[in-house]
Amino acid sequence: MSQFLSPASLSLTRLTALAVCFGAVSWSSLSMDAAEPVSADSKGTGNVVWSQWRGGSQQGIAPEGDYPIQWSESDSIHRKVPGSGASTPVVVGDRAFLTSGIDGKNHLLGIDIDSLDIAFQTPLGEDRGNKHRKGSGSNPSPVTDGKHVVAYFRSGDLACCDLDGKSIWHINVQERFGEDTLWWDLGSSPMIIDNLVVVAVMQTGPSYIVAFDIESGEMVWKDDRMVPAPEEAAQSYSTPLATEVNGKPVVAVLGADHLTLTDAKTGKRLGTLGGFNPDQEKYFRSIASPVITGNVIVCPYSRGATLTGVDMEKLIAAGEDANAAKDAILWMRDDVGSDVPTPAARDGVVYVMSDGKRDRGTLYALSAETGETLWETSLARTRASYSSSPLIVGDRLYITDEAGATSVLEHIGGDSEPTLLHTNEVDDDEQFTVASPVPFGHGLLLRTKSHLYKVMR
Repeated sequence: MSQFLSPASLSLTRLTALAVCFGAVSWSSLSMDAAEPVSADSKGTGNVVWSQWRGGSQQGIAPEGDYPIQWSESDSIHRKVPGSGASTPVVVGDRAFLTSGIDGKNHLLGIDIDSLDIAFQTPLGEDRGNKHRKGSGSNPSPVTDGKHVVAYFRSGDLACCDLDGKSIWHINVQERFGEDTLWWDLGSSPMIIDNLVVVAVMQTGPSYIVAFDIESGEMVWKDDRMVPAPEEAAQSYSTPLATEVNGKPVVAVLGADHLTLTDAKTGKRLGTLGGFNPDQEKYFRSIASPVITGNVIVCPYSRGATLTGVDMEKLIAAGEDANAAKDAILWMRDDVGSDVPTPAARDGVVYVMSDGKRDRGTLYALSAETGETLWETSLARTRASYSSSPLIVGDRLYITDEAGATSVLEHIGGDSEPTLLHTNEVDDDEQFTVASPVPFGHGLLLRTKSHLYKVMR
């Protein structure tokens, strides 16, 4: 296979294999760009700064602000976070929310950003701990609409609290729909779409996407996502995306060798694209989530070996016509990809942080429409890999490695290689930093293995 493939150059066999196999969002405030992800950050229900793991747009874009570019242990404020967790914080006003397993219990923590004091610590079920050295029972990140904070745990506990940590409702999806059969630790975060909380479960056995009313916890719809995938390839740790296609709010989910698009109001399946694993590799579990810019959803797959651009409008229009579905595949790369970090995207450019043996530490900027490389740059090689996802801050990009070191690159919006401004290290370099950096005001929050750091301009 060539390294860069367009639909015209794909072989018929490969194209057929890639054909259809059959952050929160407010529907009333959807972007004029019908396919752009949109956010609860615009709902006006609270001063939501960072509503979910990849931010309100789910593209990893920080709000405008004068953020720090250089820091060290001595000029940062930090506190030890009790227990064990890898979730990325979310921020409403001057309070951050994160999850952790403490003394055998799942907990949602509220932390005042000014002082980093713990405002509340709400227990929400039994902590199941971790299987993988990077994992915990509290890997999924919370999500907020400015009024509610929803937390999800490896135990299956899904709970909604108010901003002071008072439980509003609490259910267990595994008790209701079947136990967790993932080989490793649950990593998919919940997502808020208007008044719905959406959770995706992709595993060996019963798999589904389910939506609950955020006020009551009542189930609104469930899409049984039983797509064919062999053994561990049926398992995914990716997070759902919210978007709109032709005026219809849509939930996009990548995993188990398939991309699915589901009507966010009704739970009806609108499109299914398979073929991401044409050779039926048994161990193609997926971790990185897709990212959307414009009408294109960019899908990392194959343990970081492939990256595919898909036109969502064409995929929905294809229905069950496999020949028409071929046109939804805009391009595919088998020389660029990401296994764990989810790409960031803005204005038709996708930023991909490679964590594979082939090119670990290389950052790529690609055209979402064509898949062509606009530029690439390599960070210094260290023993640390990358699990954190990139953060776009104006014309800069922040990327944190598993040792807690954050590199800041400038001039990412052009066609030439950006400039590395600083690589900022902290003392808590214990493996593994998994959470992504989060903006607040004019500062950043960074959750390392055991601490929460606050850095200011």
